[in-house]
Amino acid sequence: MTAVDALDLTVAAGEFVGVLGPNGAGKTTLLEMLEGLRKPDAGEVSVLGEPAWPRNRALQPRIGVQLQASAFFERLTAREQIHTFAALYRAPGSAADEWLERVGLVAKADTRVEDLSGGQAQRLSIACALVHDPELVFLDEPTAALDPQARRNLWDLLADINDSGRTVVLTTHHMDEAETLCDRVAIVDHGRLLQHDTPAALVAAHAGGGNLEDVFLALTGREYRA
Repeated sequence: MTAVDALDLTVAAGEFVGVLGPNGAGKTTLLEMLEGLRKPDAGEVSVLGEPAWPRNRALQPRIGVQLQASAFFERLTAREQIHTFAALYRAPGSAADEWLERVGLVAKADTRVEDLSGGQAQRLSIACALVHDPELVFLDEPTAALDPQARRNLWDLLADINDSGRTVVLTTHHMDEAETLCDRVAIVDHGRLLQHDTPAALVAAHAGGGNLEDVFLALTGREYRA
């Protein structure tokens, strides 16, 4: 089975790009290749002007990665986790404390990660991905475990990150999230890129008077399911 099939995607510096598609469309595999976590069978992957594979040590300090499933060191508190990530990237401890505050986890700083809720762990994962001030951030379904209010709070944070000059690429199943945050949206299915344009242009071309859910149905033949 081909997970990503001759997919050609270019993201400009400073853009906020969302990757949408049904489950199994190849979104996570695409991000893993961009992050240098998976070797492409064919083609080329270039990130910030550098090859992503073989694992490129020169790229690691320049990118931030939040995986779909959070992976933390066992038995550490939230504060210890993010300070460990900061130390690995030689970022100051003050940056770790600042990010705990920015994602609303100061009250949980002394809580072990295994005792955090799913949403709290997700926010900590995002903070760890950003603690070293990367130029480019990859986020795989960053708001999947969050309640509606926490999702909207995180939208503000992600918009601020992008407004500060960082490039952001995220996968999401939330169409309202893509419409609110993204400069452009890439819709993929069966490993292929179907369309890549601004949300407004996609709606105008494929769902006049509708929204991205209607575009999703028009391009994939499937109704949107969050």
